[in-house]
Amino acid sequence: MPLASAGSRLMFDAFWRAAAYCFRPRVMLLSVLPLIVMLVALGGWSYFFWSGTVATMQHWVETIGWLRTVFSWFGSSSTGGFAAGIAPFVVLILITPVAAVVALLVIALLMTPALVNMVTEQRFAQLAKKKGMGLVTSVLWALSTSAVAIVAFIVTMPLWLIPPLVLIVPPVIWGWLTYRVMSVDALADHASKAERDTLLQRHRWPLLLMGIISGYIGIAPSVVWASGMVFTIGFVVLIPIAVWIYAITFAFSSLWFIHFCLAALQQLRIENGEPGVPLPENHPVVLDKADGVLLPDAGEPK
Repeated sequence: MPLASAGSRLMFDAFWRAAAYCFRPRVMLLSVLPLIVMLVALGGWSYFFWSGTVATMQHWVETIGWLRTVFSWFGSSSTGGFAAGIAPFVVLILITPVAAVVALLVIALLMTPALVNMVTEQRFAQLAKKKGMGLVTSVLWALSTSAVAIVAFIVTMPLWLIPPLVLIVPPVIWGWLTYRVMSVDALADHASKAERDTLLQRHRWPLLLMGIISGYIGIAPSVVWASGMVFTIGFVVLIPIAVWIYAITFAFSSLWFIHFCLAALQQLRIENGEPGVPLPENHPVVLDKADGVLLPDAGEPK
C-alpha cells in the first residue's frame, strides 16, 4: 500500500476513534485537570497583571502618531476613548496564543500519559515499550518547541491584520506545534528514537494536517473566550467554559495523535518483521463495560 494511502487511512481511522473516546467518562474527568490548572494560572495572572497590562497597552495606543492623525481628520484631538476600548482586546489577542500553548503543555504533562495508557490497554496491549524518550527529555522537547511557536506567533502578528492570512498563518503555526509535541508524547513510551524519527519523517504531512485541523477546531473556544470579554456580565461563566472546551478539544487532538502514532508504529514493526499484533482488517464496535459506552475497538478476543 502506498505510504500516502496508508497515512490517510490511519488518519481517518484515528479520527473517529478519538471522537468516540472523548465521550468516555474517564476522558471527561481528565479534561477537568487542565481546566483547574489553567483557571488558577490565568486567574492569578489576571489578578496581578490584567489592569497594569491593559493600562500599558492603552497608553501605547494613545501615543501612536498615525492614529492621532487619523482622529484629527475627523475633528477629534484625543484617542483616549478609542484606546480605552481597544486595549483589552489587544491584550486578549496577545495572551490567547500563550494561554493555548500553556494548555497544550498542561495536557502533554497531565493528560497525554493517562490517555496513552488508556489506548494501550484497549488496543495495543502487546506492543512492546522501548522507552525512546524519558520524562525530562519530553518536557524539554515540549518547552523548546513551544518557545519556537511563541516566537513564530509574535513575529507573524502583523500578518494577522491581513484578512486571508489571519485564517492561515496562526493555524499553520499551531498545527506544527501540535504535531511536534503530541506525536512525540504519543510515541515516548513505545517507540525507540530511530522508530520515532522514521515515523515523523514518513507521516509528516498527515501529522501536520492533523495539527492544522486541531488548530481550526481550537478556534471555537477562542470565540467563547472573546465573548466573555465582550459580555462582561457572563465573564465568570464563559471563560471557564472556554477553558474547558480548550481542554476537551486538546484531549481529542491528543487521542487522535495517540491512535495514529501507535497504529503507525505497530505497522512499522510488522514491516520490519518484529513481534507484534497485526492490525485487524475490520474494526467492529465493542462495548467498554467499565465506561458503559460504545467504543470503536477490536482489541477484545472473541
